[in-house]
Amino acid sequence: MPSIRVTPLILAVALFMEQMDSTVIATSLPAIAADIGTEPIALKLALTAYFVALAIFIPISGWMADRFGAKNVFRLAIVVFMMGSLACAFSYSLETFVMSRFFQGIGSSMMTPVGRLLLVRSTPRNELVSAMAWLTVPALIAPVTGPLIGGFLTTYLSWHWIFWINIPIGIAGIILSGIFLQVPDERTPRPVDIVGFFIAAIAFSGMVFGLSVVSLPALPIIYGYLTLAVGITAALLYLLHARKTKYPLLDPKLFRHKLFRASITGGSLFRIGVGAVPFLLPLMLQLGFGLNPFQSGAITFVSAIGAIMSKFIAERVFARLGFPRVLGFAAVFGGLLIAAQGFFHADTPVPLMMLVLLVGGILRSVFFTGSNAIGYADISDEEASQATAIVAVGQQLSVAFGVAVAGAIIEISSRMHGGEVSLIDFQIAFFVVGGLSALAGLIYFRLPADAGSNVSGHRAISRE
Repeated sequence: MPSIRVTPLILAVALFMEQMDSTVIATSLPAIAADIGTEPIALKLALTAYFVALAIFIPISGWMADRFGAKNVFRLAIVVFMMGSLACAFSYSLETFVMSRFFQGIGSSMMTPVGRLLLVRSTPRNELVSAMAWLTVPALIAPVTGPLIGGFLTTYLSWHWIFWINIPIGIAGIILSGIFLQVPDERTPRPVDIVGFFIAAIAFSGMVFGLSVVSLPALPIIYGYLTLAVGITAALLYLLHARKTKYPLLDPKLFRHKLFRASITGGSLFRIGVGAVPFLLPLMLQLGFGLNPFQSGAITFVSAIGAIMSKFIAERVFARLGFPRVLGFAAVFGGLLIAAQGFFHADTPVPLMMLVLLVGGILRSVFFTGSNAIGYADISDEEASQATAIVAVGQQLSVAFGVAVAGAIIEISSRMHGGEVSLIDFQIAFFVVGGLSALAGLIYFRLPADAGSNVSGHRAISRE
């Protein structure tokens, strides 16, 4: 059997590609738009198409894994993602680029949840915190390194490289997973919920598309509100459908598990602020402070160092103090450090800004390691495929909501003072999203002190 580090690091290849690709493209939009003959604002439809593909196909990832084998689906998803990357690199128009990004999103929709499912199935519960720490680090590094790498590749090579770079990474992932991933091929084929798939597709894609248009208005904003309303309505219809269906695509009954419910709600609330930071901070550093993309990327990169540092302490901290206290503390202070970025101004010393981002990166990484692990403490192996799909959907919706909230606050604030977007608009946005993230701590503080002790090992230590 592979070591506790090998398996999550192999699976992290997929997470790193997915997270990197979703952030690196933002830096390169002007260069891509100029090359294919369109406007950068129109090209933001490609960002939306990618997230819509995730929203449509993530719900069926659990059924695919149960039907065809999780390892087979994982490796196939990497192949699809690589093909989509090649299609993006060879795109010659807005239409072909948007279609290529959608195809790429289909592969991505399977990689992340199925990769997490493989980790849960191959790891004993008492070692899950350590495994999640190794899996979480690349996912947290990618969003902060994406703009830096994207700016470098676009500036010194060409924008095509942000997609070509996925090919050797993907090939390595396929080869290594074939050699080292010795995961039981558990198959529990159940009938596919076709009706539920279409309703869920409308629900989640409508919400993601609506939130994306509201935050990145490449289309008239009314379309965002209309599709958001359609998505919410479809989500309510899906809940009614799932209650009457024997094998629903995503079973809401999983929320009967207290720790899984806390993981989803607390993690989603905290992710609102975390999802907004990669959108807010580079813009504030560039528009508010006059830095270029590479300079702003060099400052935000320090968050990645914090994420790396956290993996050396996460397992011991959770074993020593337990999930509720650590997650509550990490959420509250992590949210406050997000809000603290609203106090940055052009004269703030760079080392001070980097210190705030470094500590924030440590707290965020510790939080997501624990939040992801505690969610599986009361989930059976048979329910794991459904749980990973629900987790992935919740992550996409909360990140999209975070960006939408941040964008809406900036828009409203700038209109109130009747001018161009200024520093005060970013500051208000940081205060709001940071406060929302801090509220996640209340969910974990309410849990029993030994919650998830079968995963954290906290109860065993407390008896010594």
